[in-house]
Amino acid sequence: MNHKTLSPRPSQLDRAAFVEQFGDIYEHSPWVAELAWQRGLGTEQDSPEGLAAAMGRVLNEADPERQLEVIHAHPDLAGKAAIAGDLTDDSTREQAGAGLDQCTPEEMARFERLNAAYKQRFGFPFVMAVKGSDRHAILAAFETRLEHGLDKERRTAIEQINRIAAFRLEARVG
Repeated sequence: MNHKTLSPRPSQLDRAAFVEQFGDIYEHSPWVAELAWQRGLGTEQDSPEGLAAAMGRVLNEADPERQLEVIHAHPDLAGKAAIAGDLTDDSTREQAGAGLDQCTPEEMARFERLNAAYKQRFGFPFVMAVKGSDRHAILAAFETRLEHGLDKERRTAIEQINRIAAFRLEARVG
């Protein structure tokens, strides 16, 4: 069993302090943290896993329009925002950790083509928890997920966003 504890402890924070501390876990979507806090936090949410589960439930239970807002808040992988340096600090670290800052010109062109094809097909950006992955695996996932239907891909994107949130919370353990 994992006994890591977040600091400050989420269960001991008032709403404003909790949202200040954890509102950025979901990309540009502090409402996820607000709703998790409103639902009540116990000591089981003081661990990265417990808080990730509570926040993940909020997103999983949100209506599809709200889920799409969260998906749309994510940047393209190896996209123009990354090149321009316009990503959040978390996204910058995550993409660099997967080697997306080291793409060859051919790989960048392939990412651009796949990002465009994906957006055209689904109407939202491709989202993947890239920690522990590399650009080759990410490109392969792009190809596979382009075959999904819209509803399956929305659910897959939400699963990936919840994985990203879990990784971000784990990184906050001092």
